[in-house]
Amino acid sequence: MSAPSLTNFVVKRPWLKRWMTPIANWYVDAAGYRRLGLRADDLIPEENEAVLTALKRLPPKEAYDRVFRIRRAFQCSISHTLLPPEEHTKPSEDVEYLSPIIREIEKELAERNDLDNLVVNQKR
Repeated sequence: MSAPSLTNFVVKRPWLKRWMTPIANWYVDAAGYRRLGLRADDLIPEENEAVLTALKRLPPKEAYDRVFRIRRAFQCSISHTLLPPEEHTKPSEDVEYLSPIIREIEKELAERNDLDNLVVNQKR
């Protein structure tokens, strides 16, 4: 899940952030997932152990909403239609809900791996 990111590099430079923000907004709009009522975290593939664990840790309401959004988008895809504009996901609603849990799980897995491979040196 963790891919290299230039976010910190861009955010630390105000001139670069001002230049990149319109491009980023255009790219997100061009992706089209908001017109189907999806959030960015709905697009994360479920093929990873960390993602599957994160989905199990979601609160029931959030898990239900996620399944509803994905099924509605699938139905729109099958019928070759888009949702009405009032049902599009607004940028203020498109917040991370799964990514923080995935990052937490990846840290736990890395810590578990470090502890499993720990070598103890005894002083003699």
